[in-house]
Amino acid sequence: MKIGYIGLGKMGLGMVKLLLENGHEVVATDPNEAARKEAEAAGAETVDNLSDFETKLSGEKFIWIMVPHNIVDDVLSDLSSILNPGDVIMDGGNSNYQETVRRGQELKSKGLVFMDVGVSGGPSGARNGACMMIGGAREKFDKYEQLFKDLCIEGGYAYMGETGAGHYVKMVHNGIEYGMMQAIGEGFEILKESRFDLDLQEVSRIYNTGSVIESHLVGWLENAYKEEGVELTAISGEVSHSGEGQWTVAEAKNCVGKDGSSKNIPAPVIEASFQFRLDSTGNPSYTGQVVSALRNQFGGHSVKKED
Repeated sequence: MKIGYIGLGKMGLGMVKLLLENGHEVVATDPNEAARKEAEAAGAETVDNLSDFETKLSGEKFIWIMVPHNIVDDVLSDLSSILNPGDVIMDGGNSNYQETVRRGQELKSKGLVFMDVGVSGGPSGARNGACMMIGGAREKFDKYEQLFKDLCIEGGYAYMGETGAGHYVKMVHNGIEYGMMQAIGEGFEILKESRFDLDLQEVSRIYNTGSVIESHLVGWLENAYKEEGVELTAISGEVSHSGEGQWTVAEAKNCVGKDGSSKNIPAPVIEASFQFRLDSTGNPSYTGQVVSALRNQFGGHSVKKED
């Protein structure tokens, strides 16, 4: 297939390379010239302006956007003027599902098809095979399924439902992730402060070798210990947040069911983990260092202490 791709950041560039390796043609763009050149070196065609997609992509166009959620509307505004009825736009970023629903309705009125995909796996998954949760028109999912298959680990993609469902499932995924990371951080601070002289790197290794809590997260903590040392001296104990944990907490309180009734679902673990991140500003801790180290391992987030 031949698709357009907007956004060559730490996720987008890896995905473009993976698409190319699987035999697809990609026309890509990004404001960063170095990123465009790296995409070209991998075999992509690049353009400077979104308007170039009009001539570079023939027939029904499929354009994947991988940009921060706060600029999606600007990109859609520029794209909608050059696309034709039936063309597809896929938002692969971490957008709020409510915004995705709105955007889908607005683009539908113009004859365009808006789809959404929650992508899990971080930069490594984007480059080597991710997990994807896809929302939007079922017939377009079926038509472009090979793209999703080629971008994911085996069995690592699924159709979630109408537009917004993909981002909704990914939002809750990230909320769960907050709680899991928080539990790991708290547990390892307990281990660190205990009466026993424990090798935390070895504890993380054994936890991740056949135990009930074996997971990518515990494995990433072992990697962090190998790279930074168990004291995590260079890692900040103040933890940033990307927004999706906050969105999950808000959705739990305001959840509306299929019957239209308000559910107000308790989510104390996710809410507490989100509040911990807010409270960590000016109040660093070892738990915060563990959580920050994990964010760096799977998401490439900058978490070093400021000089």
